[in-house]
Amino acid sequence: MNEAQAPIPKPRSDLGIRTLSGVVMMLVAAGAIWIGGPVFAIFIALITVGLLFEWTKLVLELTPNPVARFFWILGGLAYVGLATAFLVFLREFAEIYILLGLIGLVISTDTGAYFAGRTFGGPKIAPAISPSKTWSGLLGGMTASALFLSILGHNTEGFALWQPLTGAGLAVVAQAGDFFESWMKRRAGVKDSGNLIPGHGGLLDRADGLVAVLCMTALLVVILQMTGQP
Repeated sequence: MNEAQAPIPKPRSDLGIRTLSGVVMMLVAAGAIWIGGPVFAIFIALITVGLLFEWTKLVLELTPNPVARFFWILGGLAYVGLATAFLVFLREFAEIYILLGLIGLVISTDTGAYFAGRTFGGPKIAPAISPSKTWSGLLGGMTASALFLSILGHNTEGFALWQPLTGAGLAVVAQAGDFFESWMKRRAGVKDSGNLIPGHGGLLDRADGLVAVLCMTALLVVILQMTGQP
């Protein structure tokens, strides 16, 4: 067989390293949340600093305008700050299963979207922003999140219709957070927000959906409190 006929080698899959680093991240996060106290405080501080650092790096590549940079960075402080502050609030003043449930919901969304997208494919949602995201993946993520929250609710407070509806809705929020960060990266001309996590990129690449879900949940809690709902 001559060189012209030689098959082109397929790129090596990074699924193994992605899985391993994902498991390690989950163990570290779950351990810090479960232990609480100073360990959790240090963990949150490091995560917050890391997210804001990567956000700022993206902003500096996204626009050369100093005024625009200022407002983008200010927005990042509010966005990331609200998410991490709500994370602390949930750990200190709510049942721990609520916090772990939100994290599990985002993982369920990502997992359901990944496998549904790979299995069914189909039309892309916004190929100019995120070429790999499909409508079938979104529906898979919504289904997985709805099932996860239903099972969690059944085993903690008893099943209620709001659980799968909330799960599906927050799955859309998680995917929106993913799209938003992808849009920022496209504008900035970079593939990943960083290279801290093997196979995943940066912290913001891994936590974009969770940050969006935490912010939305925090706003919903505030609205329910203001309207006098339980």
